[in-house]
Amino acid sequence: MSRDNRLDSIKGVLIIFISNIPGGFPFLFALFRRLWRPFLRFCAYFLLSLHGRSLDRGARNVIFLQAGMANNFFRFKQFTVFQDRCAMKVGTDGALLGAWAKGGAHILDVGTGTGVVALMMAQRFPMATVHAVEVDPLAAGQANENVVASPFADRVAVQLASLQQWAADESNGARYDAVVANPPYFQQALRCPDGSRSMARHDVSLSYDDLFACTARLLTPTGVFTVVIPFDCLEALLKASREHGFHLCRRCDVRTTPRKAPRRHLLSFSLQPPSSPCLIEQGVIEDAPGHRSPWYASLLRDFYL
Repeated sequence: MSRDNRLDSIKGVLIIFISNIPGGFPFLFALFRRLWRPFLRFCAYFLLSLHGRSLDRGARNVIFLQAGMANNFFRFKQFTVFQDRCAMKVGTDGALLGAWAKGGAHILDVGTGTGVVALMMAQRFPMATVHAVEVDPLAAGQANENVVASPFADRVAVQLASLQQWAADESNGARYDAVVANPPYFQQALRCPDGSRSMARHDVSLSYDDLFACTARLLTPTGVFTVVIPFDCLEALLKASREHGFHLCRRCDVRTTPRKAPRRHLLSFSLQPPSSPCLIEQGVIEDAPGHRSPWYASLLRDFYL
């Protein structure tokens, strides 16, 4: 039987099969929506079973992060992050920010989501007090649960508030040595119909102007503000920073692999002009598919299992 005949036979069998299923195509579509994530997870486990001997556990974590698997939790060395009620899950951007940003005695995490960055900063800076603000009630509630279950519960506090509300609240008297943010990054794009996800990804509740204006009020004179952003948001963010009196003092251009152009940027700003030229670093996540680069492995060694 030729290849075309075999394909025609398969299509005929599928048509007969579908036509005899109650509900037909709508039923199959609904079934696909329910099963596609478990199917992808099965495929990932299958691939890992084939190549597991050549991958360390941290590299496996990267595979699941970059595959977009909606796991209910993500386990780090010293804490676990549950995320089933959060619009944005644990991802590479947050891990990079939490491991790279400068800290201090008082730290603010803007838009904490799952709380992962706040927890990473608390782990890195054992004497620090960390405040984490989140505007989405479901995410704030889960972030608080993650904090309470962590070893850093006495030093991390989650607040249900927008950055604008937190900066305007004179009663808290908060001033921070370090502010970190993984800000909304879709400035001019079609919004997601999921309200929580749209709030996390789009600037519907926090524009770059608001981000810098509020941070300027909350930062100490010698404090540092650090963000992680996609490559195509760089110019808009730098423009907003200059308009609000910030100076770029440190930058890391992060590539997924050595041959690809940078896909994200880690940026640190200060209100005081830097005494030396901006330090520009280069980072690579994987030096080969499934293998963390030495830079990334070193950066996350205290966190990934």
